[in-house]
Amino acid sequence: MILTVTLNTALDITCRVPSLRPHTSHRVSHVTERPGGKGLNVARVLAALGHDVTVTGFAGGTTGREVRDRLADTPGLVDALVPVAGRTRRTTAVVDERTGDTTLFNEPGPDIAAAEWSAFQDVYEDLLGSVSAVALCGSLPPGLPVGAYAGLVRTARAANVPVLLDTSGEALRRAVAARPDIIKPNADELAELTGSHEPLRATQDARRRGARSVVASLGAQGLLAHTPEGHWRATPPSPAHGNPAGAGDSAVAGLLSGLVENLPWPDRLARATALATATVLAPAAGEFDRAAYEELVGRVAVTGEVSAA
Repeated sequence: MILTVTLNTALDITCRVPSLRPHTSHRVSHVTERPGGKGLNVARVLAALGHDVTVTGFAGGTTGREVRDRLADTPGLVDALVPVAGRTRRTTAVVDERTGDTTLFNEPGPDIAAAEWSAFQDVYEDLLGSVSAVALCGSLPPGLPVGAYAGLVRTARAANVPVLLDTSGEALRRAVAARPDIIKPNADELAELTGSHEPLRATQDARRRGARSVVASLGAQGLLAHTPEGHWRATPPSPAHGNPAGAGDSAVAGLLSGLVENLPWPDRLARATALATATVLAPAAGEFDRAAYEELVGRVAVTGEVSAA
């Protein structure tokens, strides 16, 4: 069983329009709604890969009920979300079908009371006793301390559960010092953490700050990994054009599934890169084009070297 944590869950709404033009009215050609937030996207991809997944975090209000109702339809996924008084946020993505560009509108999320945070921590600690890995994903909702992820990393480490962290800003900086097993920032988040815009130097610096392994997402250029076992670059065979929302979450799912299956790092990175690319080709975040994934995974170029013993 894999556990994903989404402290700021969402209902993801994707609207497709023929052409997005500011200051005008638009006729929407297609709308999809999915349970969202980074960890829920990760969980849905893991379930599609055949892994049993438990999701936890917060859900509240009418939007939270809709998220939970939709999660109930996902085979292999267990809902352990903690109820809160506030309303779960919505995110809206508007996709320009002419260019493929996506414009995002993200609500901030509900205010989390101290008692709700305490209840979540109890649930989280109990769940760690029955899982093989945990992913901590996404932004912090209002009301939580900026060091929330750092505390959750330490709790996972005390339980001997490998932990992957995918967040940004001050929450990432605090949590890296708690020594997560893997962090997966994008290039901007990595530069903000380290002050370096040179990806290889930045991944090395992030490891010195506490992360055991660093996998940096470089967008259409693939993934860069720096680990105790070695360093590698994974590059898709060609750029993908489509909706990039959720591509990083699919990469996390690839890394986590590879971790629990004890795959070597090059295979994990090939899977993660293929999943991210196949997600760009899918219509909604948290989904991937399976045919594209199966075709791509053997064509991802992984170069690098194993560290000297």
